[in-house]
Amino acid sequence: MGKFLWGLIIGLLAFPILGAAYLVSGHAPVAVTDRSFPFEQYVAGAALESRIRRVAPERNPASFTTADLMAGAQAYRRGCGCHGLPGDIANGPRPKMYPAPPQLFTPDGSVADDPVGVTYWKIKNGIRMTAMPSFQGVLQDEQMWQIAALLARSDKLPPDVMDVLKQPLVPPPPSPNATSSAEPNRKH
Repeated sequence: MGKFLWGLIIGLLAFPILGAAYLVSGHAPVAVTDRSFPFEQYVAGAALESRIRRVAPERNPASFTTADLMAGAQAYRRGCGCHGLPGDIANGPRPKMYPAPPQLFTPDGSVADDPVGVTYWKIKNGIRMTAMPSFQGVLQDEQMWQIAALLARSDKLPPDVMDVLKQPLVPPPPSPNATSSAEPNRKH
């Protein structure tokens, strides 16, 4: 029994000491481009889902009007560029993030099946150790709900709301053949 107890004590001490030594050794994967720790996504995801399930508010997405969705689309375009726009699979190079932000207007990244309160909670609070910031203090509460409603109905948005979302984020550059009236008239 004594050997077992000593083995248990040494095991309980050795694991945290070896883990700390690994972390401070400079070998731990900390860069966005590094491989992840074993079970990292599972542990972080399980903790996030448990917290959201416990505290996310509830609201019926059908209670939002087309005007709410339009306002949500405009607010989304101003602040949610990391998550893409409809038909915008590759709108130029994007910075590498870990974990990569889901492209919310694609079948794989859609949150249309999530309760609107869950999406609202993520917008309001952000998600720790990801690039998802908290928009509390940046957006008004109703704007966060409007964006959440927009995303909850992203698979069946009215055409006028889709038109707002499909506008390019940056206007295209002028064509090389276009002449500018602001350009001085030069003699060759």
